[in-house]
This record gives sequence, structure tokens and C-alpha cells, in this order.
Amino acid sequence: MLLDEFNRADPDAAASVVRVWAAVPHWVDAVVAARPYRSVDALTAYAADLADEWTVTDLDTALAAHPRIGQRPVGPGAEAAASRREQASMADAAASVADAIAAGNTAYEQRFGRVFLIRAAGRTPEQLLAELRRRLQGDEASEAAEALGQLAEIALLRLRSSVTDDLSERIVP
Repeated sequence: MLLDEFNRADPDAAASVVRVWAAVPHWVDAVVAARPYRSVDALTAYAADLADEWTVTDLDTALAAHPRIGQRPVGPGAEAAASRREQASMADAAASVADAIAAGNTAYEQRFGRVFLIRAAGRTPEQLLAELRRRLQGDEASEAAEALGQLAEIALLRLRSSVTDDLSERIVP
């Protein structure tokens, strides 16, 4: 989507785009309300500044829309499509790595009470597993802060992959 199209979209349509980036309702509303943006960089900077204020409640709200690492996201929606692209490397994961990630997901959920969240884009299955194991060793406050940072990374990557200033830069899913 071109930035101009995003800026001109009706609020509900714009919110449906932003919600794919991160399903944090007050953040979605604020990003939409601040339109028009002069550039994707300005949109990204504003979205990032707002994301710095996310709370653990925001994290838990957003995680309701995120699949587990290693589980193939299902469904026809934009959120599922984004997750499928981001977790594409898991399709080539060795069975032992996939099994270890599944076990780690269970341990993480038992320990922290939420789904393990990590920016999967650009990471190998082995890197995802190493990060999962490392983060299982952290305390609740540190882990919540790290998960919030990962949520922001995911949101900003999704923003940049879906909105562009220039038609020649458009990324087609």
C-alpha cells in the first residue's frame, strides 16, 4: 500500500491495516488518528515512539493474535499471512529442532503464562531455539520487557513491508 493510500483510507480500513502490525487497540487508534504522515519514516518513528509505551497488558492483548513459533499459522487473514512469511524458515527445520521448539513453547507458557514471542523473520530455526532457551532462564520482568521489544520489532517490520512512499519499493506478499 502506498503511504498516500494509507493516509486517505477511511479510519476503519486504516485500522485494519495497522492492527496486522500489532493488535494493541489504543496504539492502532493513535497511529490511525495521527494521519496524514509525510513519509514512511515519519510513520515508523511515530509508531515506534508509541510502542515504547506499551505495557504487559498490551503485550498480552497482542499475543492473542500471534501463533506459537513453529506452528503453521492458519487462516486467510492478513495477520496469518504475515506470520506465515515471518516463520517461513521453520518449514525447513529439522524434526529435532521443531520438537525442541514445541517443548520449549510449552515450558515458556508454563513459566510465563503467555506465548513465546520473537521476531522470527531473518532467523533460522536453530537461532529461534537458542533464543527460546536463553529467554526461559530470565525473570518475569526482564522477559516481559524483551517480549515487548520483540513485539515492537515485529510491528515495525510489518509496517515497513506493507506501506511504502514509492511504488517501486512496494513489497508484494
